[in-house]
Amino acid sequence: MRIPRPDARAKAVVAALVAASLLVTLIVWGRQDLVGVTLALLCVLSTMITAVSVAAARQEDEAEPAVAPGSPGQPAGGLYGVDADTLESLDHRDTVRAVRERHRGRGGSAAREGG
Repeated sequence: MRIPRPDARAKAVVAALVAASLLVTLIVWGRQDLVGVTLALLCVLSTMITAVSVAAARQEDEAEPAVAPGSPGQPAGGLYGVDADTLESLDHRDTVRAVRERHRGRGGSAAREGG
């Protein structure tokens, strides 16, 4: 039997509850020694885990379906013929121009003519 992994929302809720309980414990207990510093650091860590989990949950909601390349060996996204060596040899303006031209050649020109 396999235990399913919790999704990002569940991780965010658990981490938020842990952070809140640590914060309450820190305030009520009021220790200002190594234990208090440890509680504060754990609270910060739990808050960071909460923030990352919320961001992951939002990213899952906004995820677009993956675009499969047209043929094997070709990069996805329509940047055919633009590799790392080509980009390194061009300056910034030429790079942006080359990427835009490749993108327009993929289907952007039909959208421009219609609008």
